[in-house]
Amino acid sequence: MLPYPHINPIALQIGPLEIHWYGLMYLAGFALAWLLGRWRIHHHPCGLTLRDLEDIIFYGVLGVVLGGRLGYVLFYQFDDYLAHPLAIFKVWQGGMSFHGGLIGVTLAMLIFARKRGQRLLAIGDFIAPLIPLGLAAGRLGNFINGELWGRPTDLPWGMIFPGAHDGIPRHPSQLYEMGLEGFTLFALVWWFARKPRPTGQISAVFLMGYGTFRFLAEFTREPDDFLGLLLGGLSMGQLLSIPMVIIGLWLFVWAARRSSPELTR
Repeated sequence: MLPYPHINPIALQIGPLEIHWYGLMYLAGFALAWLLGRWRIHHHPCGLTLRDLEDIIFYGVLGVVLGGRLGYVLFYQFDDYLAHPLAIFKVWQGGMSFHGGLIGVTLAMLIFARKRGQRLLAIGDFIAPLIPLGLAAGRLGNFINGELWGRPTDLPWGMIFPGAHDGIPRHPSQLYEMGLEGFTLFALVWWFARKPRPTGQISAVFLMGYGTFRFLAEFTREPDDFLGLLLGGLSMGQLLSIPMVIIGLWLFVWAARRSSPELTR
């Protein structure tokens, strides 16, 4: 068994002002997206400018925060928030959904694409390789907070998470997700995007990759106590990931069939 490191979730405190590691991980994720986006614009010209990248990051922040919060409300605790609607705005109490954030970012990019006269799939292909390292940063934030821990295990790297209040060694599932949905997905999508591809295929690889890795990682992650396991013994995260894989596969095939006149980087 490995000891849980007990990192103070507050990175810096100045008087009443508290700066949490989790918030810094969000900032790190967007900063990494900006740096990687600059590199792609310089090395893989795609019709976007550095100003466009700044606008994409701005729209992306709004999509992540609003979509992530509303997705959590709708997918995970709808009845509770329906009874106490003002609690929706208490984001400092936690509660964000990746799948909701993805929907929010998609809608935000749709608005951006229409304003710029661009196509949504082309914008998606540009930003898909920029996202996974931000996801890795977010999972590291989960680990520092000691939240979203894994299911019980007798493996030698199991950890006792104080928040579980049971003293049982558990999978450090946050680190599994950081490795799969973060670093491995980044390597996969970045490698695939290194050459011109049919418009939509880079986005498709991201969808299939994330959906698959999240589905697998959920087998080691403790389901939310207010939901438990659902249809077919699957978690909510798994049920939401299945459509991602299906849509990604359809998009990959569809893009290949209409690829002859146009490729995207």
